[in-house]
Amino acid sequence: MGKIYIECKNIKKSFLSGDAKVEALKGIDLTIYEKELIMIVGPSGSGKTTLLSIIGGIMNQDSGECLVMDQHIHSLNQIEKPKFRGKNIGFVFQHFNLVRLLNIKENVAIPLLLLKTHRDKAFSQASDILKELNLENKLKRFPQELSGGEQQRVAIARSCIHKPKIILCDEPTSFLDLDTGRNVINILQKIQEENNCAIVIVTHDPRILDFAHRIIEIEDGKIKEKEIKNP
Repeated sequence: MGKIYIECKNIKKSFLSGDAKVEALKGIDLTIYEKELIMIVGPSGSGKTTLLSIIGGIMNQDSGECLVMDQHIHSLNQIEKPKFRGKNIGFVFQHFNLVRLLNIKENVAIPLLLLKTHRDKAFSQASDILKELNLENKLKRFPQELSGGEQQRVAIARSCIHKPKIILCDEPTSFLDLDTGRNVINILQKIQEENNCAIVIVTHDPRILDFAHRIIEIEDGKIKEKEIKNP
């Protein structure tokens, strides 16, 4: 299967809702390898996004272990963790999370600038990757001037410009039409082939499931089923 990029061992996570304790994750065991495209599915409230947030170091688990690139990500301090994420993980969010006051070239350059890449080099690389995604004529446009599909391509460019080993996607196609949504997954696949990264997608979108190497079904905080598919 190749090198292990993500390993979750008995991950548990609870939240308080009023006076009640809600168990979001109830002992998740999951291993994800390099070059895999994994899709995590399940009903709303099943724990999918919570799991993605723990893998990405955005949220801490209550118990269990989460190893990302052989690193116990939640043992890192508040200086080390952002540096680790900035080097190894790219994020693609449901609502794009683009900075409205920056043009798309500036948006895409953000991960490189955070890694202290020289400004001119960061903007040059941002221009190059946007050209690959057929956005070369819109480098100076602002996010609100683009279509949903174009904004999602910008978000993908931003997520992978620093060549992370892991790309985490939260509902990347939910607001897109069929053709645009499938094009987004095609782009992610191309990036995966070029960089040998692992891609983890949380989705409700049945139209893209045939792209997955494996489909992981979560229900009520537990992995219900693992469907193995051929790459």
